Amino acid sequence: MRCHTLPELLRKAAQGDPSRGLIFYPLGSSITTAPTLVSYREFLGQAKEKSERVAQLKEFAPGRPVLLHFDSHWENILWFWAILLANGVPVPTPPLSNVAEHRIKHLQSLSSLLGSPICITSTKFIPSFAGDHGIKLYTTRDLKFGLHLPNSDSMGGQTTGTDAEGLAALMLTSGSTGNAKAVRLRHSQILAALAGKASVRGLGLDTPFLNFTGMDHVAALTELHLHALYHGVDQIHVHASDLLCSPRLFLDLLSLHEVSRTFAPNFFLAQLLSSPDVKTPQKWDFSNLKWLVSGGEANNIDICREISSLLSRFGAPTNVLSPGFGMTEICGGAIYNVNCPQHDLQNGYAVASVGTCIEGIEMRITRPDSCSESFCAVINETGDLEVRGAVVFDGYFNDDVSTAAAFTQDGWFRTGDRAFIDSGGHLNMVGRTKDVMNINGVKISPADLQSSLEKSLECLVRRVICFPSTSSRTRTEQITVAYVPQNFPTNPNDAHKINAIIRQTSVLISGATPFTFALSSEMLLPVTTLGKISRAKMRSLFEGGIFDQDIKAYHETLSGVEFPSSNVVPNKTELMLLEDFRTAFGDRCDDIGVDECIFEVGITSVDLIRLKRQLDSRLDIDIAISALINNPTARSLAAAIADLQSSTKYNPVVTLRRGGNKTPLWLVHPGIGEVLVFLGLANHMDDRPVYALRARGFDDGPLFANIGEAVDTYCTAITSHQAKGPYAIAGYSYGTMLAFEIVKVLESRGAEVPFFGSFNLPPHIKTRMRQLTWNVCLLYLACFLDLVTDEYAESIEGELRRLDRRQALQRLLNISDANRLAELGMDEQKLTKWTDVAYGLQNMAVDYEASGMISSIDVFHAIPLRVAASSRADWIENHLSKWEDFCRTSPRFHEVGGEHYTMLSPTHVSRFSNTLNRALEARGI
Repeated sequence: MRCHTLPELLRKAAQGDPSRGLIFYPLGSSITTAPTLVSYREFLGQAKEKSERVAQLKEFAPGRPVLLHFDSHWENILWFWAILLANGVPVPTPPLSNVAEHRIKHLQSLSSLLGSPICITSTKFIPSFAGDHGIKLYTTRDLKFGLHLPNSDSMGGQTTGTDAEGLAALMLTSGSTGNAKAVRLRHSQILAALAGKASVRGLGLDTPFLNFTGMDHVAALTELHLHALYHGVDQIHVHASDLLCSPRLFLDLLSLHEVSRTFAPNFFLAQLLSSPDVKTPQKWDFSNLKWLVSGGEANNIDICREISSLLSRFGAPTNVLSPGFGMTEICGGAIYNVNCPQHDLQNGYAVASVGTCIEGIEMRITRPDSCSESFCAVINETGDLEVRGAVVFDGYFNDDVSTAAAFTQDGWFRTGDRAFIDSGGHLNMVGRTKDVMNINGVKISPADLQSSLEKSLECLVRRVICFPSTSSRTRTEQITVAYVPQNFPTNPNDAHKINAIIRQTSVLISGATPFTFALSSEMLLPVTTLGKISRAKMRSLFEGGIFDQDIKAYHETLSGVEFPSSNVVPNKTELMLLEDFRTAFGDRCDDIGVDECIFEVGITSVDLIRLKRQLDSRLDIDIAISALINNPTARSLAAAIADLQSSTKYNPVVTLRRGGNKTPLWLVHPGIGEVLVFLGLANHMDDRPVYALRARGFDDGPLFANIGEAVDTYCTAITSHQAKGPYAIAGYSYGTMLAFEIVKVLESRGAEVPFFGSFNLPPHIKTRMRQLTWNVCLLYLACFLDLVTDEYAESIEGELRRLDRRQALQRLLNISDANRLAELGMDEQKLTKWTDVAYGLQNMAVDYEASGMISSIDVFHAIPLRVAASSRADWIENHLSKWEDFCRTSPRFHEVGGEHYTMLSPTHVSRFSNTLNRALEARGI
């Protein structure tokens, strides 16, 4: 029979196979624990009996929300259905905060939102509800013995008022940023979602589902509990704490019960892989396991690959793992990757894509234009994820303001996520619109950093979480990392080891050094039922001082280890430089020695600019950024400064990475002349020295007069450092043109250049160069320095084009972020000089015509500028493909993430580096 409401779904399951039902493992279970089995037929009878008690409550009324607060699957599921069968609206609640202030605030908010609702709970939770909140509490004991119930002949269990479009349940959002919202889930919406999920992958007709997620989370409700009812198969429920204590139990249960479908978030999969008893040979049988869904957080592709390999060794299909995207508002998972990890490995992803839509939902990526209207993004362009369809909710309960803000004028739900759709149609998450760390003006995805931290730390810690917070010292946003060690208190040497790994990983991914501390107990973490740690709540607790005692203890632990001091005595200049480091970088350099590299403490491009300002001011010189990069210790920098004070000779070579056994990679600067954009890429390169070429003119020297002079200078610099080939050379944007000319010169001298890379630039550029006036170069430079946003720059470009240089400069200085200008030490004179360099480079190419032939080319294409092409397809077909006219072999094209100006940003540089490393290896270098 076709079901129109959830009660009909339960009755259908009860009328089916009498042996099918719910299997519950008690808290503290092991593989030898005997579970409790309740058939669907028996369960329906018990739920009807409880519904009669609910209907007799004085405060109860059909259609009214009823809170549920339990810590067992059995009680949550039983009373969920009791309320539903009484025509009430069940509202499962998550665990309450351990912080009293946060807990009472949450309860007061719920009471206000739901209209002083009834709450059914266990006696043991009564103390948690202490305080003035207006919620009417009933315990299961009250209802069992009829305590406080009015004498009434009212019979519950009636469902005559239920219709398909009626409200079935309310699911609470996390409330991480303040008050929780209640998501309206309708009967028809849930049933549409179940049908859509069922259409994704065929499952065994007689094999059960396994759940260890709390019923207050939509994944437990719709992915597993209701979905198992939909198929009429058994469903197994086990406590998450038992699996977290013994991850192997998860695999044991999958094999023992011949499970076909389950759910596990990325953090648990990581714990599973690092568990010692999982690595020993077992006799598991996963041949019935068809679908392991993972969601709620980003899935590290290495973990995906290893889990898939582990499960497939014991009979599961190679694509059994399905990272997915879901929200409470869309009934849990509605977009699944059913070709993982193959699709993701082929695309070089560090984080798995989340796939394509189920039946009943469609998605789009939009970007706001200058008129603030939404337009669809092109393939691989990052924008805002929006969805619509039968599985999408219709609004938040008693919250018209949030509902109105959640939907576009044409009816699409704004998920609040940033994402892009790749050429294979797969959705790729970039991060929450509001869940992005802005560190020194650089936007960093915490999901990418979180995934890398979990992989780097493996079994060294029990849990780790990264989140943004405001530094009390600088009053700016910082990366903060908290972890729970395997044992507390932590051994000082172990603490230093973990701290070093966290710092190194953070610098590699984000270019920034985190504030790190250890927690004394996992109970301090604000964990959702899914097991996910709320970053927003961590920030609130951190800034509220809740972790201050643990932070103090942690730093005392770190200071408890004495390292042997260097026998080298700093001279006067080196001591002054150490003080400059401390001024520019803060407490990161409190204990740094004269021979210790400043990059080891996580120096970003903005930090280098800040240090340059410090040194320029104190020494009354104009030191080049390249000098700071090439001399990252106080000792080497002191010598470099001495040379600089006695000589003004220009050196274009900037060493970004010294070590490595593979062929060096040479990178030519983009149109702004500087090479800071390559810092993140160099960190990701594999066993290979990386050098960059910086333009002339920053250090009071003359600008290049023409392209020929620049190319001759760069060729001389390259061959001075690397006397013979093979050479690997690439250019970013404008730098591609210079790199092309360099390759021609080297090959004409008989050198081998097996790799030449174009980072998103076609061979014909003069039309674009003629569009770039001095004022426009100034504007693009301001965007690079984060003085203005890209969106604002686009809106005023027309205005700036009409002004003379002096007016444009003053206009830009007036609208720029004053604090940012001060932080960078950027004044009118320095901004003018930098713009002169950028404009000089562009002006050299206004009549440039590509000519000649080279042996090979690899073209790395990102989303083009709107002024350059209408789409990526147009960009490749009508612009980038023209490189075939200048190459003796067919060009190789490589798709990378992001847009023209963001493809090397922290969000996309990992994927870019993976693609670049493979391209270099394919060329044999």
